[in-house]
Amino acid sequence: MRPDAGRLGAAELGAEPGERASLVQFSSAFCQPCRATRRILAEVADLVEGVAHIEIDAEAHLGLVRALGIEKTPTVLVLDAGGRIVRRAAGMPRKADVIAALGAAV
Repeated sequence: MRPDAGRLGAAELGAEPGERASLVQFSSAFCQPCRATRRILAEVADLVEGVAHIEIDAEAHLGLVRALGIEKTPTVLVLDAGGRIVRRAAGMPRKADVIAALGAAV
């Protein structure tokens, strides 16, 4: 699975991206910070209209993980409406930082 020209769509994500932006979280089963990240991203997606939170199991999607250079979980990608990665961060984000990062996408 190769992201086409730096764009991620439903085929790569396994879910429909948001109309305005997507918060894509790469997680693993035993990752404690992934649980808190899931909650933070879901809250932000609920607050901002047209934003989707999509969680991807890194272990089940190794091809995509390698193609995107994901090295640890959680890693969060912020995608714009066209599926382009506009921000990327590893580790558990702060809610305010996620909201600020969305500003680059919407």
